Amino acid sequence: MKNLWNDQEAERLVGEYAAKGVARDLALRVYTTRLLGGEPRLVLHGGGNTSVKATATDLVGDTYDVLHVKGSGWDMAVIEPAGLPAVKMAPLLKARAKDVLSDEDMVALQRANLIDPSSPNPSVETLLHAFLPHKFVDHTHSTAVLAIVDQGTDSVETIAKVFGPKMGYVPYIKPGFDLAKAAAEVFEKDTSVEGLILDKHGIFTFAETAKEAYDLMIHWVTVAEDYVAKNGKAPAKTAALPATLATAADIASSLRGAVAVDLGEGRFDRMVSDFRTSPAILDFLANADLQRLADRGVSTPDLSIRIKTGPMVLPAPAAGDANYPKAIREKVAAYVAEYTDYFRTNDARDEVRRTMLDPMPRLSLVPGVGIFGHGRTLKDAKIASDVAEAWMDAVRGAEAIGDFRPLAKSDLFELEYWSLEQAKLAGNKPKPLTGQVMLVTGGAGAIGAATAKMFAANGAHVVVVDLDEAKAKEVAKAAGNASIGVGADVTKPADVRAAFDKAVATYGGVDIVVSNAGAAFEGAIGEIDDALLRKSFELNFFAHQSVAQNAVRIFKQQGTGGCLLFNTSKQAINPGPKFGAYGLPKAATLFLSRQYALDYGSIGVRSNAVNADRIRSGLLTDAMIASRSTARGLSEKDYMSGNLLGQEVTADHVAQAFLHHALAERTTADVTTVDGGNIAATLR
Repeated sequence: MKNLWNDQEAERLVGEYAAKGVARDLALRVYTTRLLGGEPRLVLHGGGNTSVKATATDLVGDTYDVLHVKGSGWDMAVIEPAGLPAVKMAPLLKARAKDVLSDEDMVALQRANLIDPSSPNPSVETLLHAFLPHKFVDHTHSTAVLAIVDQGTDSVETIAKVFGPKMGYVPYIKPGFDLAKAAAEVFEKDTSVEGLILDKHGIFTFAETAKEAYDLMIHWVTVAEDYVAKNGKAPAKTAALPATLATAADIASSLRGAVAVDLGEGRFDRMVSDFRTSPAILDFLANADLQRLADRGVSTPDLSIRIKTGPMVLPAPAAGDANYPKAIREKVAAYVAEYTDYFRTNDARDEVRRTMLDPMPRLSLVPGVGIFGHGRTLKDAKIASDVAEAWMDAVRGAEAIGDFRPLAKSDLFELEYWSLEQAKLAGNKPKPLTGQVMLVTGGAGAIGAATAKMFAANGAHVVVVDLDEAKAKEVAKAAGNASIGVGADVTKPADVRAAFDKAVATYGGVDIVVSNAGAAFEGAIGEIDDALLRKSFELNFFAHQSVAQNAVRIFKQQGTGGCLLFNTSKQAINPGPKFGAYGLPKAATLFLSRQYALDYGSIGVRSNAVNADRIRSGLLTDAMIASRSTARGLSEKDYMSGNLLGQEVTADHVAQAFLHHALAERTTADVTTVDGGNIAATLR
């Protein structure tokens, strides 16, 4: 592993932080923490931690010896000094005299002794850092080290052979007070060691300077890497694959639907998926023993928080296999049954009351295709995929030198169902559309943009589709929540299909579709050019049909229902003079929404329409508003407020109507009017 320490960069950061009142040691601690956190073979998504012992002054001017240690929620790759909260050392050291300290009391002790009470919770391994006497302490979950420690009964022998007497050996103990005491005792038996190897867990190095502690970490990880490289056995036997394989796009929606948690009565807790593949991934998935390796579990206990007890293995999909969706559901059912049994068996060992987490896999391995990470958000799904690549790296190394034997699942249970994690989950309140994917056409227009932002704010990942791709991407960026912008001409079926394919490639599927794109065409109906009328129908009717067809195609693959929403306009109900070319296709689209409700309600698809009027948008421009208000002898304000409520209706109000329908679980074939009150446009 390459040593990335750079004297100039280190001093630059020291100088930058000195101007902000940050001491040299803490600045260097930030620097090496970032070096470690930026290397995925060492640290992934919350794993690992670092510390430095220093002094700090509280608000009343008292100075204390403190431990700056990584705080919960901080990413080591981009950590700031605030991510290394200062904890008073004396109470931490005093705690070592206790025989027992519960996890809850340990966290309370650490929080009670923060110099800044607004700081994040210090790492669960804070006491281990405190009990070691060194100024700088580093901890990672190096995949190369895990390859060494994740062996069977001979892991102690292998560790000794690889690392020799310069590294202390600590048997597996769940992170917390007991591990901290055991690790300190191992060091005190031989204070010449340069670090500790924690069986089934990871590696610690320590020194009096930030550079030396970092150098030791890189050195010993390189020792592990070299051992694996030099002692690896012949590659494993590969499994046979179908002559022609299905693609990720062929199976993504079926897989996403299968891992949704069925809440009953047509309700689901959905997840999004992150797909990735590479030659290294495909090579690993070709292992004939893939199922055995997956059954063994995670390479380090921390990963259980991300991918549960381990991945689910699917059969290699043959192209055109109509039965593959059934095979996916059978595999998911088997995974769920095994996980449920795992929970019940281990939960029964004591009197602690626990709530079972949802039993769905967070990682799917598909030989010949690639891996799918699953999560309630795209971020969580990507984390699962990142973890998968690290897991594969550790397993590959462990198998190369022996037999991959990580921590037993019975021991893993203690960490996955750690009381503090349970408390954190209990306080997690997802947004109403968390886990769902929404696609909106005409997404760069006023109504489309407002709808995209409102759905993203309520937890959905949004696919903003518009003829102007650049503007679609701008709206997606403004909406946030990992939304994406896609360029498409909705009057071209191939473009519509490509937009939905992009949604599947990015998130695994689609749950809500707002068919919103449209344009107004004027002229007396008996005099309008036939080509113009056909053009209006292409955009204001057939495009909606094309969008809805693609939505239903994916809804059927997912098997979790779906929501179709159409922007139909008041012209569908209350036609205006010389607007027939616009109103006629919009009226057809209104009835299209009802036909979809009728034909697909049996598979859980809800279809509704929103009838909006007089909204500032591409259809009703500022120039048109000025012209119409002048012609009627009204101010622009009075013209825009010409309704029963006497208030202007905005794009946000239309977006609220779409959101209402997305959340209205028992409403279908409905039309919601958003016009401030226009009796002539009410449904009879």
